Amino acid sequence: MARSPFEWIDEQARARSRAGLVRTLRPRPADSELLDLAGNDYLGLARHPEVTEGAARAARTWGGGATGSRLVSGSTELHAELERELAEFCGFESALVFSSGYAANLAAVTALAPHGSLIVSDAGNHASLIDGCRLARGTTQVVAHADPDAVRKALDTRTGPAIVVSDTVFSVDGDAAPLTALAAACREAGEPGESGASRKSGESGRPGAALVLDDAHGLGVIGDGGRGAAWAAGLAGAPDVVATVTLSKSLGSQGGAVLGPAHVIDHLVNAARTFIFDTGLAPAAAGAALAALRLLREEPERAARARAVAISLYERLTAEGLEAVRPDAAVVSVRAPSPEQALRWAAECRAAGLAVGCFRPPSVPDGISRLRLTARADLTEGQLDRAVGVIIEARR
Repeated sequence: MARSPFEWIDEQARARSRAGLVRTLRPRPADSELLDLAGNDYLGLARHPEVTEGAARAARTWGGGATGSRLVSGSTELHAELERELAEFCGFESALVFSSGYAANLAAVTALAPHGSLIVSDAGNHASLIDGCRLARGTTQVVAHADPDAVRKALDTRTGPAIVVSDTVFSVDGDAAPLTALAAACREAGEPGESGASRKSGESGRPGAALVLDDAHGLGVIGDGGRGAAWAAGLAGAPDVVATVTLSKSLGSQGGAVLGPAHVIDHLVNAARTFIFDTGLAPAAAGAALAALRLLREEPERAARARAVAISLYERLTAEGLEAVRPDAAVVSVRAPSPEQALRWAAECRAAGLAVGCFRPPSVPDGISRLRLTARADLTEGQLDRAVGVIIEARR
């Protein structure tokens, strides 16, 4: 019998097992007794009656699927309504909805970084931004995490258009990017005499770099009533700023969107491959996201509550001697000694009725394994007490 062409896969599986890095699917039931600190339902809206009814109503009205790409038959009046309200809520001129946040990030980076351009990417960026950089025709420079000076140095080498790409809240540790300083670095790159290229050519009036922000973990949590990190930093609606968001975290649905100046959004409609060639977002997801967005507008206190729960988790866990990163939004990262111990720690928590995230290499850029906890606005004080108790006892 001929040898399998997939022998290399088996060897990789054995290597993952030896390193304690095997990942497995764990289908969850519709109703679970587990207290969930693993998912990204920051505002507790995924099962809210108004959100689920929004999904059901959209499915009854528009059908189970979008039926085609957005440019063929996959755009409905519901998609347009969601885009208008997202742009208005977040403070941008225009918005474009995608089938996922991943697709939105790929679109923003690839369509805005043509051949001859420079992409400056934070070392801690999400995989979707990294993949966008890999697929774009521009040249990518990866710079130190949350370091505006490193961004300036990278931009000083450019000879053509440039974009700076960063998460607003980083998904591993939950720390926030220095958005104001990043925006300043982008704008300074266009000032005459500031960059090496300008000094050599005598060029003046050159445009600065654009700033592309992934606000997946900021929307619904940061800013006035959850309007996002760009809003909080005073960058929403700026002509040189583009933001991407996901509908699957704070809004409890699925999908993603790019927000920015109208002419940039028009460019994505014509140039972004993950928009042109992908089937549109299912109407049920669009309906759920729109219902959640309207709930957030009516109940802006949910954003502040999610942040307060995250800080409470951090303070209680560090008071018990655990090493954690102070959260800037809803993600609380607790460090573990090794991948194997992180896996056992998470398993002990699950056995005690608590679901937590377990981040191990290669998902973490620094190679340090973590428990990743996600705060929810709907958690009670009793549930917080229970969660902290389980985490501490499981660690012992």
